[in-house]
Amino acid sequence: MEPWRSRRELLSFVRSALANYGIKPKRRLGQSFTVDPKLIKDLVAYADVRPSDEVLEVGGGLGCLTKALALKARKVVTVEVDPGLARALRDLTSSLGNVEVVEADFLELDGWRVDKVVSTAPYSIASLLVLKLVTDFSFEKAVLTFQREFAERLIARPGTTDYGRLTVVVSLFADVKLLRHVSRRSFYPTPDVDSAVVEVTLRKPPFEVDEGFLKLVEELFTQRNRLVLSVLKRLRPSFEPSCLSDLSNKRVRDLTLEDLRKIYLSLGGGRGVRAGS
Repeated sequence: MEPWRSRRELLSFVRSALANYGIKPKRRLGQSFTVDPKLIKDLVAYADVRPSDEVLEVGGGLGCLTKALALKARKVVTVEVDPGLARALRDLTSSLGNVEVVEADFLELDGWRVDKVVSTAPYSIASLLVLKLVTDFSFEKAVLTFQREFAERLIARPGTTDYGRLTVVVSLFADVKLLRHVSRRSFYPTPDVDSAVVEVTLRKPPFEVDEGFLKLVEELFTQRNRLVLSVLKRLRPSFEPSCLSDLSNKRVRDLTLEDLRKIYLSLGGGRGVRAGS
């Protein structure tokens, strides 16, 4: 593989490779391939890939991003669930010498320590992917391309339309920053939506988290537009909310992490065992 100077060149390569390997993109899996050389260059730059780095890529596709990473990193581990694409990846990256292709469902793998994560994974697994990364893996920085609407949910603030359970759970374990927006024309086949690139850096949770706390968050955010105390009364009929009078005017969508912790403790939840350590 050679570096591509234009979208036309990269698009031509992707179409030819798909035809040569008899691969038809699966829309049900959200399969689209990057055809924007500038996006590939930006992803590598955002991740600040160094010669000593081991980089994880989820959804290697045809290896366009894989090669750019391999030229900078010590090693690239690229996970691809599609057998046809995994075979193409091995062929297309064999000359690089530092690419390991893992044919597997990423969501079923055990986590491990890597230096960087750089990926434009299928949007169909976005929620499960980011949750697995922040709870099962250890890394310095992840640079990820998601559907724009999904990316906005990751960075949403309390009280906004996009703020929800996903925002809360991810923010317990990581800080997320929006880096840039991406046109849908950067991919082939062209998806129906635009995308965005985010940076994810792990952090120690601000308080200890157990399964009971995560379950409470899930229950509350099924009724995100209702008043908090009203929802709690429905969920826990015997609960006396007087100790949470300062939340009487708040709706679930307005709750901060500290509000949620206070609610959990008032319901008798313990500090538990911190997850994602």
